[in-house]
Amino acid sequence: MVDITQKEGKWLVSGNLLLDDVEQLLARNLMVDGSQALEVDLAGVAEVDSVALSLLFEWVRQARANRCKLGYSNLPANLVSLATLYGVLDFLPLAADNVANH
Repeated sequence: MVDITQKEGKWLVSGNLLLDDVEQLLARNLMVDGSQALEVDLAGVAEVDSVALSLLFEWVRQARANRCKLGYSNLPANLVSLATLYGVLDFLPLAADNVANH
């Protein structure tokens, strides 16, 4: 199960980002809107699979379409490993305070 807590300018994601979890999340129609900037904090994410990367890139697409500056923070090691394996880690925008950790 995945949960997103929305605070001003920040989404706190917790739980798993597996196929069933992401499908349920997408069914909620949670969209990156036209906010100035949005940080998506993934510190609370436990398990991931390749669909997690698809979700992150979907949010990037939405952010670009709505002219929202999006950045990810606290990527879990298993997600970093998966993104590295697929050669897409450098395409994930990181929040400003996470650039040093990349």
